[in-house]
Amino acid sequence: MSARWLAIAFAVVLACPVLAQQPPNNDDMMESPPVAAPREGYWADVLAHDPVMARQGDTWYLFVTGPGITVYSSRDMETWKAETPVFPEIPAWAYDIVPRFNGHVWAPDISFHDGTWYLYYSISSGGSNASAIGVATNTTLDPADPGYRWVDHGIVLRSVPHRDLWNAIDANLVEDDDGAPWLAFGSFWGGLKLVKLREDRLGLAEPQVWHTLARRERPALLDDADPGPGAVEAPFVFRRDGWYYLFVSYDHCCRGAKSDYRIMVGRSRTLAGPYLDRDGRRMDQGGATEVLRGTARWPGPGHNSAYTFDGRDWLVFHAYDTGDGGRPKLKVLPLAWDAEGWPVVDQSGLDR
Repeated sequence: MSARWLAIAFAVVLACPVLAQQPPNNDDMMESPPVAAPREGYWADVLAHDPVMARQGDTWYLFVTGPGITVYSSRDMETWKAETPVFPEIPAWAYDIVPRFNGHVWAPDISFHDGTWYLYYSISSGGSNASAIGVATNTTLDPADPGYRWVDHGIVLRSVPHRDLWNAIDANLVEDDDGAPWLAFGSFWGGLKLVKLREDRLGLAEPQVWHTLARRERPALLDDADPGPGAVEAPFVFRRDGWYYLFVSYDHCCRGAKSDYRIMVGRSRTLAGPYLDRDGRRMDQGGATEVLRGTARWPGPGHNSAYTFDGRDWLVFHAYDTGDGGRPKLKVLPLAWDAEGWPVVDQSGLDR
């Protein structure tokens, strides 16, 4: 049996409701990812890794890592109903790029431009930068709309071991002051990058324009294929009052109750940076200010996104539920700002 069909079979087995009830592997969820058991109706207790959110009309839509990209919908941003995954079949190119791909599409990012929704996503496997970011488009997020159809446009960006000292995962579409599209992305290795996209948002602009947004120290003699100790990933850029705020995740996800993810931030007046933390340290030189760390009940908050809905700001992220085998769950908390314009999140909200 080919690697591709083995991966499909593995993803199907993971989706089995019986197996979905078993505790996940707390040591490595990238190799043994939990899958939500099928259930009807709306639920507040939502299994979610790497959540991003969008609103169309009076409905919020949530996109998270999962087989074919898991999707939920909500009318109140509190309880959620499972929808059909984005990809009923995994794009065929995924198995050529990532031989160890297990069918779980990582780290979606959703944005809207000129009548079209753009959904960026990552194809990868744990501890490797044999990775790619792809993009799919749709004219609506409503599965009941006759025009609802996700169209995959394939690879936007690819990283190759020993060629690239960065990892093509965790994309976030950002517009600069002129409305030009850029893609922030990255995980471990040489840190988080920013690259300019074409006007159609489906590929890189030429000539290529690159910047480093954030990184942590990496030993000089480390093999280029090794992710190293520089644990920073999941960039998300949020604009407010003339500032670009770069949210990132430090340390380690995907270890259930052992996860030590935490959300960090810096800010810049320009999209390309440099981004500075509260103490004036550059994020591309290891600086960052902590926004949120976990509690005993909810360790590992991270891979956040941020939004403004009806005049209120929200932080959307996952944390690991020690009361449920360390499974990753959706968290949505109010995002406040202090007198100096730095983001503030009430840690006690994790336990409520």
